[in-house]
Amino acid sequence: MKLDIYQVDAFAEKVFEGNPAAVIPLESWLDETLMLQIAMENNLSETAFIVKQTTLLGNSPEGSWHIRWFTPEFEIDLCGHATLASAYVIKNFIEPQATEIHFSTEKAGNLKATFKDGKYSLDFPARDPVSTATPPKLLEAMGIVNAVEVLRSRDYFIVLPDEAAVLNVAPDFSMLAEIETVGVIVTAKGKSADVVSRCFYPSAGIAEDPVTGSAHCNIVPYWAAKLHKTKLNCWQASKRGGMLECSLQNDRVIMTGKCQLYLQGTIDIPGV
Repeated sequence: MKLDIYQVDAFAEKVFEGNPAAVIPLESWLDETLMLQIAMENNLSETAFIVKQTTLLGNSPEGSWHIRWFTPEFEIDLCGHATLASAYVIKNFIEPQATEIHFSTEKAGNLKATFKDGKYSLDFPARDPVSTATPPKLLEAMGIVNAVEVLRSRDYFIVLPDEAAVLNVAPDFSMLAEIETVGVIVTAKGKSADVVSRCFYPSAGIAEDPVTGSAHCNIVPYWAAKLHKTKLNCWQASKRGGMLECSLQNDRVIMTGKCQLYLQGTIDIPGV
C-alpha cells in the first residue's frame, strides 16, 4: 500500500519554525492500529489522517473532511496545528478551488478553516479552564514555586506571574509523566505578545510541544476575560516558537497563522 504524506510546519513564518505535523489523505479509514504505527514512525507530535466524507458525521456540513489526530502514543481528541496543516494540504494539493474547509470530528464537533493573504484561520471551540484540585506532585514536577492559579480543562492550566517565569519553567519529565493528564499548559501575560505560553505532553510522547492550537482553546477565553479584550497575539515560547493571532467570538476561538511545506512524499507499507 502506498499513501501520500505531507509534512507541514504550522504556525510558522518559515521552515523549521512552528510545529511540524504530518498529513495523510485517505480514501477510507485504515485500521486504528496501523494509523498509530504510522504516527509512531513519523515521530511528530501529531499525524493527521483526513477522509472526504461520503456519509455525514453528526451535523457536519456536506463536503466535510473527517479528521483524526494521532500522537506517537494514542489518538487525541483535538489538535490545532495538524488541522491547520491539513487545511494547507487540502487547499494547495487537493481542492485549490475551496473557499473554506469544514472538518468533522468524533469528539470536538465541527471545525472550519478559512484563508486570507497567505494565512490560514481555524474556528475551534472555546474550552474555559475551571478550578480544580492540584495534584500533590504537579507543581514539583514542573519546578514551579510561584503559581498564581491552577485550573484544568483537558490539560492542567498553570498561570504564572510573568513571561520570565514561563520561560524559566524546567520540568522533571519523568515525574511529570506520572501525573494523570494529557498535558500541562503554563501561561502568563506577555511582554513580547499579549500572552505567552508553553505546553508539555510527556504522556503523549511529546516533552514540549512547539505550538499547540488546542491549548489556545483554553488560553484565549481565559486571557480575554483577564485582559478585557477579544483579540490576542499569543506567543508559544518553545525552542521553535510560534505566533498565533487569536480572537474570541462568543464560544469559539479563531486562530490564525501561516504554514510552510517541508516534505511531500509517499509511504510504502508492504503487505497491506
